[in-house]
Amino acid sequence: MISDIQKTAESKMQRSLEVLKENLSKVRTGRAHTGLLDQVNVEYWGSEVPVSQVANVTLLDARTIGVKPFESNMAAKIEKAIRDSNLGLNPAAVGDLIRVPMPMLTEERRKDLIKVVRSEAEEGRVSIRNVRRDANDHIKKLLKDKEVSEDEARRGEEAVQKLTDKYIAEADKILAAKEEDLMAI
Repeated sequence: MISDIQKTAESKMQRSLEVLKENLSKVRTGRAHTGLLDQVNVEYWGSEVPVSQVANVTLLDARTIGVKPFESNMAAKIEKAIRDSNLGLNPAAVGDLIRVPMPMLTEERRKDLIKVVRSEAEEGRVSIRNVRRDANDHIKKLLKDKEVSEDEARRGEEAVQKLTDKYIAEADKILAAKEEDLMAI
């Protein structure tokens, strides 16, 4: 029973790390990448859909993203959605192609982005700790219901704590790598 709890906790902690990586990938550095526009939604026939579902998103060069709408009447809506997103991007339409240049990051903007990255990492660590709390509560319930011995419960909680330490250390590594990436010019 306790091994099942540990396996469940580990898979949830792994998922928390994946979400952290996803969230950090949305924070842009000075380089262009198509995943940057994944979180931008545009209205299409009354519903909000990601830009990638109404346009072809490509890299034109290292610092420019190209967005080519599937339908020409969507260009203005896509351009407005990108401009209104809080990514600090300023798209420009050239015919039916929308060019999204990546502005150089100022020192001040880098520091702001590092604050955002750190808060994302803290959310990831809190998520991992919540998984630990849930697993420990489950183990304590098993102990209370006399389904496991006190020794087994203690060993189970120690194992969950080791998992927690491992995944929090991994989250810290991911954070350090992203901070380094942001500070690189």
